[in-house]
Amino acid sequence: MTNAKVALVTGSGQGIGRAIALRLAKDGFNTGLVDIKKGKVETVAREIEALGRKAAIHVADTSRQDEVYAAIDHTEKALGGFDVMINNAGIAQVNPLSDVTPEEFNRIVQINIAGVLWGIQAAAKKFIARKQKGKIISASSIAGYEGSAMLGVYSATKFAVRGLTQAAAKEYGHAGITVNAYCPGIVSTDMWTEIDKRLAAITGAPIGDTLVEYSRKIPLGRIQEPEDIANLVAFLASEDSDYITGQAILTTGGLVCR
Repeated sequence: MTNAKVALVTGSGQGIGRAIALRLAKDGFNTGLVDIKKGKVETVAREIEALGRKAAIHVADTSRQDEVYAAIDHTEKALGGFDVMINNAGIAQVNPLSDVTPEEFNRIVQINIAGVLWGIQAAAKKFIARKQKGKIISASSIAGYEGSAMLGVYSATKFAVRGLTQAAAKEYGHAGITVNAYCPGIVSTDMWTEIDKRLAAITGAPIGDTLVEYSRKIPLGRIQEPEDIANLVAFLASEDSDYITGQAILTTGGLVCR
């Protein structure tokens, strides 16, 4: 029996990251769980172990290059391999463009863009050092295809993830490394709850109304669950996607079609 493949998921303490980690465990992966909050990933680790798979916990700030490299080294050592890198960690920011401060701008850029860059960079170097193929999968967004009012800088960071994905696919294809991204729409997570609250504060709409208004426009008739995104990531992490690279795939229920 061959050894189980190993995936690392950043921002895996809750929401989409947790759903991805659990889905990969169900598919037979051992998983490195990376988050800035140790308590949350400890809970996810127990869930993974209950599925009969192994989990390795590492606390890291993905905006820091050295911490991303350390997370990959830890996962490789603890789980005996490294096959898939999932750059899921990210933050939202709701603000009119006229109100964005330098501090806010720098923070979201460091997490949403630099964090993905460090993950791509470190994972590719590790795959090449191990003389093996690998898969890198990063979080973009529906906002990476259509910029959204009040989410301007967030949208810009997600457009950037698409650019990094395309460039990395072309740079690392010769080494057998595929690089893709997933682009969620309106998701039932704590992040979208906070986005809704912030939009309500800016627009004066009752809390919950903005989310309901968005959901009415979804052709499939429902807000997506984190597991909907995890299903796509599981495909991108599998051998079935070996000839797919440089793509940023929308999972929006038809809200945006490209």
